[in-house]
Amino acid sequence: MPLRIAIDARHIRGFGVGTYIRNLVRALARIDAENRYILAARRADLHELPQLPANFETVIYDRPDTDPADHLLFPLFLRKLSADLFHIPLSAVPLLMPRPYVVTLHDMSTLLYRDRSGWRNDLLAYRFRRGLMRAGRVIAVSDATRRDVENLLNIPPERIQLIYNAPDPRFEEYRRARGENSEEAAEKRRSILERYQISPPFLLYPGMIRPQKNIPRLVEGFAYLRSELDDHPVYRDLKLIIIGDEISRYPALRRTVIQTRVEHAVRFLGFVPFDTLRVFYETAAAFVFPSLYEGFGLPPLEAMASGTPVVASNVSSLPEVVGDAAVIVNPENVFDIARGIREILLDEDLRRRLVERGFEQVRRFSWDSTARAVLTTYREVAAAGKG
Repeated sequence: MPLRIAIDARHIRGFGVGTYIRNLVRALARIDAENRYILAARRADLHELPQLPANFETVIYDRPDTDPADHLLFPLFLRKLSADLFHIPLSAVPLLMPRPYVVTLHDMSTLLYRDRSGWRNDLLAYRFRRGLMRAGRVIAVSDATRRDVENLLNIPPERIQLIYNAPDPRFEEYRRARGENSEEAAEKRRSILERYQISPPFLLYPGMIRPQKNIPRLVEGFAYLRSELDDHPVYRDLKLIIIGDEISRYPALRRTVIQTRVEHAVRFLGFVPFDTLRVFYETAAAFVFPSLYEGFGLPPLEAMASGTPVVASNVSSLPEVVGDAAVIVNPENVFDIARGIREILLDEDLRRRLVERGFEQVRRFSWDSTARAVLTTYREVAAAGKG
């Protein structure tokens, strides 16, 4: 008998979680014509949803999950949907969430990198643990995250399912289209870079500026490397572009930029549309991701899909995700970060090998494979809930 599966799609515009929701829904629509899907989305986000077949419907729910009333009102809303199963695609599970439900856990940063204290932080930690403990199944997006869930929260291993993420397929689609019409694509890239008053060569980091992202050390490593390349014919004007957040929110990072004397060479662009982000990926001399912790790490795969060589950390899930297709560095060592970037910039053979390996690495991750594994999980949890 077909299942009625309700998915919380309120974060469809987000960075990593939004990529997950958009592409999982698209893939489920491709592979599953039997079950019925109900997507709970905000009215302002409806344009983010793709064209979906008849077994998908969308219901409007505008209250954000940051509203304390959501712990009661969203569960009441969900109960009216008469679903056999609910999927919360991130760790923000309402306290009164009806069962059975599946949670996708993208990382453990909420617990490992707390930046608040007091009762609000305690409530957040309690909600995090309770949401996972009550879930019929926790989907961990990497083996590193699976181990964290098991070891830190003592969730039985049989209730944790490892199902990898995958990069947004649009990166590879655009790369192929660029090859078919390279002159037009090159002109579009020039136009977008001119709009932001940026010219190559530059390093790229896209993402939020949180403590675990290690951006101050990235800036310090960049400053050190730039002083080494001061007389280089190509890289003496090397820049660092940081996309996805505003430096005004992080005074400590601003001080790091000033103290290392690279204000003229570091640009913070905030949020940019996908087409613009894609151009920065494609044009970057190297993609640098010295994170101290990642639950999965989509951006390195997005860079690989765009044909850009990657520098990544040797911690948490990143070695698992990038394989042998990146230069691996110690994220706690500024000089090692600089070393990794230097190798990619100055060794043309290495660059070529990394780009080729990157394309191979990306092909190991597929949204259709992810959706098939998620669908199997839905069926198992729904069956257990009826038992």
